[in-house]
Amino acid sequence: MDAVLDVVAALLVLVGALLCLTAAIGVARFKDVPTRLHAATKPQVLGVMLICLAIVLALRSWQVTAFLVPVVLIQMATAPLAAHMVGRQAYRNGRIDRPSMVADELADSEAAPPARAEREPGSRGGPEPRR
Repeated sequence: MDAVLDVVAALLVLVGALLCLTAAIGVARFKDVPTRLHAATKPQVLGVMLICLAIVLALRSWQVTAFLVPVVLIQMATAPLAAHMVGRQAYRNGRIDRPSMVADELADSEAAPPARAEREPGSRGGPEPRR
C-alpha cells in the first residue's frame, strides 16, 4: 500500500508541476491582462493544491496535513482576489483590449459620477446634503 501511495504522490507532483509550468508559460506568452490573469490563477492554484495533496500522501502525517490545509485555503482565497483587483486596475488604466471584449459589464459602473454642481437635487434618492 505504501508503494501505491508513493506512486500516486509522484504523479500528483508531476501533474501539479506541469500545471504550474503552463501557468508560467501562459503569463509569458499571452498578450493581454485578462488572459494572463486567467493563466496565472486557474492552473497555478490547482497545481499548488495537487502538490500539497502529494506531500500529504507522501509524508502521511497529521502535522503536515494541519500545516498544508491553511496553505491551500489561503491560496484559494488570495489568488482569485488578487487577480480580480489587478484586472479592475488594468480596466481603469485602459490596459484592456476593448475591441476584443464580447461584453463590457464594467462600462456603466466605472464611469465617473458627475460633479456635485451638475447633479440634479435629490438625484441620489434624497435631498442634497446641507453645506
